[in-house]
Amino acid sequence: MSTATSAGHGPQRLRDIGKKPFFCASVTLWLVVGMLSLAAPADAQIRGYADVGLRTFTATQTFGAIFGTSRGTVFGGGVDVSLPKGLFVGLRASRYRDTGERVFVFNGETFPLGIATTVTITPLELTGGYRYDRGQRLVPYAGAGLGWHTYDETSEFATDDENVSERFRGYHVLGGVEARLGRWLGVGGEAQWTTVPDALGQDANGVATEFDETNLGGATFRVKVVIGH
Repeated sequence: MSTATSAGHGPQRLRDIGKKPFFCASVTLWLVVGMLSLAAPADAQIRGYADVGLRTFTATQTFGAIFGTSRGTVFGGGVDVSLPKGLFVGLRASRYRDTGERVFVFNGETFPLGIATTVTITPLELTGGYRYDRGQRLVPYAGAGLGWHTYDETSEFATDDENVSERFRGYHVLGGVEARLGRWLGVGGEAQWTTVPDALGQDANGVATEFDETNLGGATFRVKVVIGH
């Protein structure tokens, strides 16, 4: 049997360890770009891209209770290095952000409290994979990797000690197709599955605990614009 959540919490309650995760992820991304450009083989090619996607969270009940939906828009971008024999290594930073409200859960029923809660999730993901490129216009690819997911939660009327931030390790697989529009321009569609275990449900009074949901991962479908050969 479910018990009530105290103070109508959001998905999680964790210690604050950072205030600007997207800025930090962006700085890290560009630092890695610089290192990759120095370390890449002479015949490697470096490309950049921007993307926008739709994320569906595994914790459907938790996100649905607070935001009214378990889906949200994700914006991002990154860089990858095309290596010999079709191999590539890539790094992506992205951001999900939505505002809902705190809720009170009792015996499986959800009662909104009218207190605004904003959740920001900033993944920084490293991927290795294979791209089947034989000079054709449509180029399929697949990859897998790991990421670091920064979770921030702020609430109306909350103090700095009550607002939370934490970082979790996750793993992902992805696949997609890119279409060349020109020598240095392309577009693509991509699907990704991410798992971030034990990121939610660690607070006995949290909404995720009431719904027995612990994974911050989910499925993402995105489109991207690629600059580079």
